[in-house]
Amino acid sequence: MQNTFLEFRRYNDLALASELIELLKKNDIAYTAVESALSFDPTFVNSQNLTDYTVRIAAADFVKVNQLLVDHEEATLSSIEPDHYLLKFNNSELIDILIKADEWSATDHALAIRLLRLRGAMPNDDKLNELKQEYLNSLRKPAKPQTTWIIVGYIFAVLGGVMGLFIGWHLMKHKNTLPNGEQAYGYIESDRKHGRRIFIVGIIGVLFAVGLRIYRNI
Repeated sequence: MQNTFLEFRRYNDLALASELIELLKKNDIAYTAVESALSFDPTFVNSQNLTDYTVRIAAADFVKVNQLLVDHEEATLSSIEPDHYLLKFNNSELIDILIKADEWSATDHALAIRLLRLRGAMPNDDKLNELKQEYLNSLRKPAKPQTTWIIVGYIFAVLGGVMGLFIGWHLMKHKNTLPNGEQAYGYIESDRKHGRRIFIVGIIGVLFAVGLRIYRNI
């Protein structure tokens, strides 16, 4: 079961991760939480190792948990601060928050709902679902042809570099996780085919390079 879990949220604040985990526990939703160290950032004078907290859930629970987060925020929201930035948003921009909920926090989503209702501009469920489906369709579209990476991948693969294997594998297998938990290939089919070829050539190239090194050391 654990292997089917997908990344739902990633935090660098343990308190935020803990809030989500408590919500999942309360609603009997299975999850896994992974703690990992982030790489050192030399651009900050007082930089230190940071910790990354990733919460994963089953793809089938994405929609339910997103709604639970919004419901939780709506229930706990106090009055809207008079200087809150969402007050400057027009109705179309607020509706866009509801459509692209994955790009906004649950608090912003809940506030957008409240403001739209106060303005009498909240779209009906059918219209909102239609707009959300259009957004999901746009996310399903794979990236443009990766000509440069394909060329680089073949070069590294032929030269016996491990980088060729990574590029080939990434082009072949990479998937994007949509807000509803669905996964879609990140690259067009022709690029995935190139990725498969690069990966195979890369394996041959690495084996040849290793064999040549062994032969020279005999």
